[in-house]
Amino acid sequence: MASANIAFDGIPSSIRKPGKYFEFNTRLAVRTLPGNPQRLLCLAQKLASGSQPALMPVDVFSDEQAAQLFGRGSYAHRMARAAITANPYLQLTLLAVEDAPGSVAAVGGVLLAGTATSSGQIQVAVGNNSVSLGISAGMLASDIAIQLTTLLNAQDLPVLATAVPLSSSSLPFNVPSQITSSGHSVVLTARHKGAQGNAIPVSTWCSAGGITHLVNAMVGGAVDPDYASALAAVAGAGHHIIAAPLSTQAHLTALRTHLDFVSGPLEQRGAVGAFGWPGTLATGTTLAGQINSGRISGAWHRGSLCLPCEIAAAYAAVLASEEDPARPLNTLPLAGLDVTAITAQPMRTEQENALANGLTPLEVGPGDKVQIVRALTTYTKDPQGVADVSLLDVTTIRTLDYVRKAVRERISLRFPREKLSERTPAKVRSEALDVLVKLEELEIVEAVEANKDGLLAERDSQDVNRLNLKIPCDVVNGLHVIAGRIDLLL
Repeated sequence: MASANIAFDGIPSSIRKPGKYFEFNTRLAVRTLPGNPQRLLCLAQKLASGSQPALMPVDVFSDEQAAQLFGRGSYAHRMARAAITANPYLQLTLLAVEDAPGSVAAVGGVLLAGTATSSGQIQVAVGNNSVSLGISAGMLASDIAIQLTTLLNAQDLPVLATAVPLSSSSLPFNVPSQITSSGHSVVLTARHKGAQGNAIPVSTWCSAGGITHLVNAMVGGAVDPDYASALAAVAGAGHHIIAAPLSTQAHLTALRTHLDFVSGPLEQRGAVGAFGWPGTLATGTTLAGQINSGRISGAWHRGSLCLPCEIAAAYAAVLASEEDPARPLNTLPLAGLDVTAITAQPMRTEQENALANGLTPLEVGPGDKVQIVRALTTYTKDPQGVADVSLLDVTTIRTLDYVRKAVRERISLRFPREKLSERTPAKVRSEALDVLVKLEELEIVEAVEANKDGLLAERDSQDVNRLNLKIPCDVVNGLHVIAGRIDLLL
């Protein structure tokens, strides 16, 4: 207190006993930028067989662990599998909820009839998984159905299979006229109740003669869980990326509200959300426009056999793999996602349309790898409805979050118990400028020297205990387009 430039925390100025006293000051030790590891949170439904209680987050490190915690074949299990497949070194947290009260499970199935007149094979695909069964001549549809049921239930599928005669009164759907009542059905019931079960794709093909086979699509699922309580349970946890289990306006709006709260200037736990969209371009861009958030990004994988929650988990896991917030994610592969049919893969004009309307297209690249074209947020318009590209790329908001983190941590380390005097603003400004310079060295921000006059630290005119900072932040943009002109010379 008696020195103009040296302050002590543990040595009082009033001591009289002779001696040489030294204390340790660690506030100046850290001169580097903070790390930026990314933690992913997946929200999903669990089965009663899972050992992990609902609404209690838990770190997950393997597919098998997720199966035991949340129930084999549950949405939580499948999201964990998709995320770990896409990024094996992921810091992954799962938060599960139970099926909503009064909800209904979706039901579908495969209808079989006839007797095999030749050998062959039948395949049934549920989502991105399939089972195959060899058929010999003379094999009955009932035998095929029973064996397919056994094979399907041996997989970690989001459905349970049951072999039911077509003549049974318990059959949950009508038998088409071209299928005889003497046939059999493999009834598929979603493991979870809710409308999400309606999105489970089912398909079949058969090369054996004499067997008639038809698919009843999954229908009838209703009432998905409300994830508001789940989001509230982790509001203080500080996850950087949240994978949405559902791709509906209501659920993504709830996620947007959560992200705006935890990322706001008071909570300061910056995070982004990811959802998956296997549907059409028109419905996907409509959904993106309804969300219009600089913190939510949707991966469009048209025609995918994966569930929307699996696409979201894989996409979010790849986002988490990049710790440099300013580095573009173009061409990063999403391991584990299916290669869609040629007819479903978007053309360039469709990709441009998606990118212009806040939807992140995925494409099948060399080596049949599903990869990101360009990672965007759904934010395309400001509150007035005016086109706004300020938060177009997901790297922009991630960069701003990191800059805030870097400046905040540096100032917190340097000034844990600082007095506010005439000297204080200059000291705080100096530390903030040093952080910006180091951020520029890593190509996270740029033009620091040109903008440093705009870096202000001044005392508040109403609160005598408050210091205000204005920090110009010219974020480094991604190199997405290189345009060249080739001049022919003869």
